[in-house]
Amino acid sequence: MLETLNKINGVLWGTPSLILLFGTGVLLTFMLKGLQFRRLIYAFKLGFTKEGQASSNDEGDVSNFKALMTALAATIGNGNIAGVATAITLGGPGAIFWMWIVGLLGMATKYAEALLAMKYRVKNANGEYSSGPMYYVERGLGKKFKWLAVAFAVFGAFAALGIGNSVQSNTIAAVMDTSFGVNNWVTGAILAVLAALIIFGGIQRISTVAGFFVPVMAVLYIGGALIILAVNYDQIIPGFQTIFHYAFNPVAATGGFVGVVVSEAIKNGVSRGIFSNEAGLGTAALIAGNAKTDHPVKQALVAMTGTFIVTIVVCTMTGLVLIMTGFWDTTGGLISGVAHDGSLDGGALTSAAFSHVLGTAGEYIVAFSVIFFGFSTIVGWYVYGEKCFEYLVGTKGIMGYRAIYILATGIGAVANLTTVWAFADMANALMMIPNLIALILLSKVVVKDTNEFFENHYKAANKQLKNAG
Repeated sequence: MLETLNKINGVLWGTPSLILLFGTGVLLTFMLKGLQFRRLIYAFKLGFTKEGQASSNDEGDVSNFKALMTALAATIGNGNIAGVATAITLGGPGAIFWMWIVGLLGMATKYAEALLAMKYRVKNANGEYSSGPMYYVERGLGKKFKWLAVAFAVFGAFAALGIGNSVQSNTIAAVMDTSFGVNNWVTGAILAVLAALIIFGGIQRISTVAGFFVPVMAVLYIGGALIILAVNYDQIIPGFQTIFHYAFNPVAATGGFVGVVVSEAIKNGVSRGIFSNEAGLGTAALIAGNAKTDHPVKQALVAMTGTFIVTIVVCTMTGLVLIMTGFWDTTGGLISGVAHDGSLDGGALTSAAFSHVLGTAGEYIVAFSVIFFGFSTIVGWYVYGEKCFEYLVGTKGIMGYRAIYILATGIGAVANLTTVWAFADMANALMMIPNLIALILLSKVVVKDTNEFFENHYKAANKQLKNAG
């Protein structure tokens, strides 16, 4: 089964899919005239200042900030720790550059996803908003595309059980066992209970927990990375030079590193970039529709900041730490000539890099980050899975999905998840393809609504602020 899944993934994540992903990002960036660069500061203002606060008249379930935090809770995960390390060990330092490219183009993609989510959202039987690619496929493209919407929902519901849940609980259990000596089944039971307490509280409780977890994660992990970069500030520029150099030049085989060609840097940078920021998968659209706002464009702008935070900030810091310490190639780094035996991979590499500079504190920073990242991903991805499942069977089936999801959390902690990883990769690709097709077909709608907002609402709001000042 694993061999079959790997062959399928080789096709699904092959050149055609990568061209579709890149092409969609380039198309939307061009059509929106580089909106993700021109309006980035305004987008952050909407997400993190009073300027973006919703009024009592705005429709929605949660604030812009809580919607963003819920999306970040699901997106900022162990892909930012283990995923970046894997990208570098397989593709060399140049993979980070291609992660940036995917992230910058992905900002336009995620903007479009969120805008369409808001535009085509619906109220469910419980009075809450539901949104996602399945709704903008069916309502935006018409009933003849309903099969595409159903396909997305099916694979989204399954992907949530794998990449968003079981894989995360398994990673947490491994860290709890290694760092604190806690048995995997104990960790699984604790995670299942905590997940149940939060999930059964609905979107309000999930978004509140996410609003707490994400800032804590940011302070803990980014703070530790910043300390390492500050202590070795003189190697930051050489670190960036290394990234840019190997983005366009092959890495020679040295020490334990087998060497890679540029195509491997591109492939691993793109695939791990998607895994870390999820731009193009359609997941952002599954939560964006719950936000309170007076215009879809505002929430879309807030949503795209998540991709910037995840890829340009968090992934870059992880990559620089690994490159500066040299834990990616076993031959030594920029700051100390450290070497290791090549037995470490993924999250263990990042942990070793942090502890090499910060000692035991560095090991615990990564350990607790993995725990926080993983658990927040479990909670955040539940929202995604529920929205997909709800589309298929209605609100009456949600309780059953919750039970399955919580059970998967516990089982994931003790399971061998090689096959689950492979299935999750397949489900992610099968989510991505129908979503990108819909974004291309609805791109003119995205441009029309964007232009209307900046020509009318944005100018009116600025005029009102000037008059108030």
